[in-house]
Amino acid sequence: MIISRTPYRVSFFGGGTDYPVWYKEEGGAVLSTSIDKYSYLTCRFLPPFFSVKHRVVWRHVEAVDSISEILHPAVREGLRYLKYDDSQGVEIHYQGDLPARSGIGSSSAFAVGLINSLGLLKGDRFTKGQLALKAIELEQEILGEVVGSQDQTATAYGGFNMINFAKNGEITVDPMDISLSRVKELESHLVLLYTGAGRMATEVAAKVSANLINKAKVLRQMRAFVDQGVDIMRSKDNIESFGELLHESWMLKRSLADGVTSPQVDHIYETARAHGAIGGKLIGAGGAGFMLLFIPPEKHPEVRQALMPYRWVPFSFDTAGSTIIYNGLDDLN
Repeated sequence: MIISRTPYRVSFFGGGTDYPVWYKEEGGAVLSTSIDKYSYLTCRFLPPFFSVKHRVVWRHVEAVDSISEILHPAVREGLRYLKYDDSQGVEIHYQGDLPARSGIGSSSAFAVGLINSLGLLKGDRFTKGQLALKAIELEQEILGEVVGSQDQTATAYGGFNMINFAKNGEITVDPMDISLSRVKELESHLVLLYTGAGRMATEVAAKVSANLINKAKVLRQMRAFVDQGVDIMRSKDNIESFGELLHESWMLKRSLADGVTSPQVDHIYETARAHGAIGGKLIGAGGAGFMLLFIPPEKHPEVRQALMPYRWVPFSFDTAGSTIIYNGLDDLN
């Protein structure tokens, strides 16, 4: 049995520039971190005593006799991608700390964790870079999802990073070389607020992706925010400058396409700002899900009270990325 743990991610700046249709023409970058909320996958070869060949447990419980019958698209195509067939049964269980379709990179964390655990089950150990690239290929090329390339990279590598997307398609990850005290200072100002279940991220992402060329000026400015965010974190400037930059970035992102925001999201954000939040953004493509808020610690109680009954989710940064937390194969060796 293999158990993988893959973090979700929070993106600060540069979202939109990680779509291949954009960065293969202009280049791109994002500033993001993985967080201590995780996607867990348990995988094993299903013993031959069961009456079915494969079992997949997610929102549904699937018990099927062939991979082609599996309803979960990432599982079905992931098994095929990693050269599994029906000669050996497989059982996969999924659990997550946060709800899906909420903008925190859950689908990409699932894809990365799936490749990590299923790969090891067959004896293949992938590097962080291989995990990211294989998850990108699975989501973008095999499943045909309209998604960027930042989520797979952020969740595979883990950590607080600047991720660069070159015109030739190369992706590089530059860890933020800042002190632990500076990281903790930023962490203390950040919370996630759950606004409720969102539409499929790909619905909003498709609108954003289709409109990128028309929003070239906006995308270039959002890319510039990445460098400014890095400069703030590496300086001794007041950390609140980071929150102010988040606000500017969110005001720009709202203009990328219809559906990025909503009246509910706007009301939440305006209420938070009125009670002490400096900045923030909706995480992910948009529509609903989790909102990241930058709030001075002394203002947390006031903002939290003003936004009742929305669920408040404190978090810390993750540094490990996708990891195997249990390898039952070692017990057999």
